[in-house]
Amino acid sequence: MPLNTDKTIEGSFQLIGGDFSIAGESSARLKSILTDLGVQEDIIRRASIATFEAEMNVIIYAAAGTLHYEISPRQIRITLVDMGPGIKDIDQAMQEGYSTAPDWVREMGWGAGMGLPNMKKNSDEFKIDSVVGEGTTVEMVINLP
Repeated sequence: MPLNTDKTIEGSFQLIGGDFSIAGESSARLKSILTDLGVQEDIIRRASIATFEAEMNVIIYAAAGTLHYEISPRQIRITLVDMGPGIKDIDQAMQEGYSTAPDWVREMGWGAGMGLPNMKKNSDEFKIDSVVGEGTTVEMVINLP
């Protein structure tokens, strides 16, 4: 089913590190937008998972971040830019189960080391750039049929 629009829709969400009370808010809002646009359920699920994992990484690791989305008739592009510690070894961080989450985060049930792998698995295109001491940028694209 085609989108209920032929225009590109853009928006962003501000994320605050350490604020677990907002966990899932961005992904839920994006899910609502995609639902209103008539996007297929399997695509909505993929976008929601990728967005949730991205926002959780900001909440767990960074001081703050911005999650930007762009929805066009051909694709959903989600870009996350954070002001965090950066990732020293991206290849290692991409391995399922690898986590640098502190114990207190794990005790809350987060930090299992599936965030980045889940983002990549649910994206058709995935790119990550990180500078230690400055932050990380993740770009995800999900193609629309």
